[in-house]
Amino acid sequence: MMKNSILINAEGLENYSGELNEVIEQTINKVLVAEGFDKSVEVSVLLVHSDEIKRLNKEYRGKDAPTDVLSFPTSEEDFEVDLATGRTILGDIVLCTDVALKQAEEIGNTLSEEIRFLTIHSMLHLLFYDHETSKEDEKEMFSRQQEILEFIKENKEN
Repeated sequence: MMKNSILINAEGLENYSGELNEVIEQTINKVLVAEGFDKSVEVSVLLVHSDEIKRLNKEYRGKDAPTDVLSFPTSEEDFEVDLATGRTILGDIVLCTDVALKQAEEIGNTLSEEIRFLTIHSMLHLLFYDHETSKEDEKEMFSRQQEILEFIKENKEN
């Protein structure tokens, strides 16, 4: 099988050494395994500060506040395939490191743990899970999120 293409951009973050890249890549790959998604994929991840995610949150969701993560699926109902590479294009993830760090500190997690959790959450959105349309959907997504987090903890070495 062709390797997944996970593009991580942190250009807007000064002093970013790439320490979260491996966490993000491993998490994306393990979510795909846990979901039984056996196609090669392309996912773009953008790491930003709170001012940038606030701008995006207002532009795309009408919410004038920073948030931890935004997900932009390529489509709302079907997957697109890049004809040149054969990869399934899932979409884009925008992670706010400022908000993630604050949340991690509040609940006693490391930044890596919080980024892992937010990446799982966002990947589920890219795979068409939703928690905003109904209580049933919310319960299903959050339950699946927890199951995948446990799956990743159990399979950390791989």
